[in-house]
Amino acid sequence: MKKAPALSPADYLTKILNARVYDVATESALQVAHILSQRIHNTVLLKREDQQVVRSFKLRGAYNKMANLSPAQLKKGVICASAGNHAQGVALAASRLGARAVIVMPTTTPQVKVDAVRGFGGEVVQYGDSYTDAYNHALTLEKKQGLTFVHPFDDPDVIAGQGTVAMEILRQHQGPLDAVFVAIGGGGLVSGVANYIKAVRPQVKVIGVQMNDSDAMMQSVASGKRVTLADVGLFSDGTAVKLVGEETFRIARGLVDEFITVDTDAVCAAIKDIFVDTRSIVEPSGALAVAAIKKYAAAHKAKGQTYAAILCGANMNFDRLRFVAERAEVGEEREALFAVTIPEERGSFKRFCELIGALPGGPRNVTEFNYRMNDAAKAHVFVGLSTKGPGESGRIARNFVKHGFGAIDLTHDELAQEHIRHMVGGVSSLAQDERVLRFVFPERPGALMKFLSLMRPGWNISLFHYRNQGADYGRILVGLQVPKADGKAFATFLRTLGYPYVEETNNPVYRMFLQS
Repeated sequence: MKKAPALSPADYLTKILNARVYDVATESALQVAHILSQRIHNTVLLKREDQQVVRSFKLRGAYNKMANLSPAQLKKGVICASAGNHAQGVALAASRLGARAVIVMPTTTPQVKVDAVRGFGGEVVQYGDSYTDAYNHALTLEKKQGLTFVHPFDDPDVIAGQGTVAMEILRQHQGPLDAVFVAIGGGGLVSGVANYIKAVRPQVKVIGVQMNDSDAMMQSVASGKRVTLADVGLFSDGTAVKLVGEETFRIARGLVDEFITVDTDAVCAAIKDIFVDTRSIVEPSGALAVAAIKKYAAAHKAKGQTYAAILCGANMNFDRLRFVAERAEVGEEREALFAVTIPEERGSFKRFCELIGALPGGPRNVTEFNYRMNDAAKAHVFVGLSTKGPGESGRIARNFVKHGFGAIDLTHDELAQEHIRHMVGGVSSLAQDERVLRFVFPERPGALMKFLSLMRPGWNISLFHYRNQGADYGRILVGLQVPKADGKAFATFLRTLGYPYVEETNNPVYRMFLQS
């Protein structure tokens, strides 16, 4: 059978202009991210596909594909494989068209997306760890049950449906537009966007964005052929695709101007940027375009440009927000992490805190402090400090060394960020006469110094844990070596300090894990 000729941008333009998407989709807003725009000195436009009823653009392509099926095909039903957003689009489209929808989803799919698909009437089958695993299983079920497969990206009707996003952008913003940034998983969205933009306003750049651990399209274009990744990162599950489509590869290779990769920390920072401007929380794949704009503008030292970012999804697992908040500050380089060695002698901790307050460029807020006494000669502390811009962590580490404190910059150390920061501590045979208290400190400069200044010189800090949680107060765990004879003096110290506290010396958790 002779293969049909490849569709041209003009062919796709016709398909996009005639796409049936507005039975289920709305024309999403295109809004200026005012705060981010001011900070990076370029206008950033946010295409709010996160506002669709399924919280992503995917319903456009899914509905357009299904609306072009025959009545007989719809009667038998449809099947798809998806990490979640396409699944919701297919489930909703099938519901509107009165068709059965079987959805095969990887077992790694966030529960919020599984529940959403079921809420739209889809029959969920979970299989495999990645999209490719789910895809192969869906093909098996397609043949067994006589269903029609609705591909999430490698189908001209799906691509045309996604292309309506670009049609709206150019209609909504008819002024100068330098580039549109598009997240890439399998490539359906970027293919539709590129076909429309290059047919209508070819001078506008189309820049594809991928995670640095899921860059199948970027590697494929560089190799001149489709590359299958052995594994993909799952943080941005919406773009975790091992192998891009044949048609999407052909289009991206010919029409996408440039590709950029971003890492997890940059995406977390972009999620926060979007929240600050819109008070909305997008999923990781939905923030890829914003992360790339920041990277692109910094690399090109661009000013006065206009960039559009497609916020392609907002099906965020609530439990993941804890991780995002933790990593956003490092991703924006607004927090630096250090391992610092301090002489285990009275007054050295206070001297170190005074040094932090006298750092070049002004004092820094302490965002985290973890310490447990375990050596008679030296103390190893894990410290987080607020920073005022990129590249400061190295300078701060050198300043610590200059003043006699050994320091290692851990700002970009994955092990430190993921695990070690939560594991500093343990049993110490040196911590005799230890009393452990939970304090609530006011989150303001000088609160810690007040604590240290009121302490008796003979009392030693044997344990300290603090992490800024963004509130106007800080929760701090402190271990102090207080001789039994100083009991009254210690009670006076606590009253004078005036900070709320709870003594935990008899807490069984402390006795089990921290007390010798």
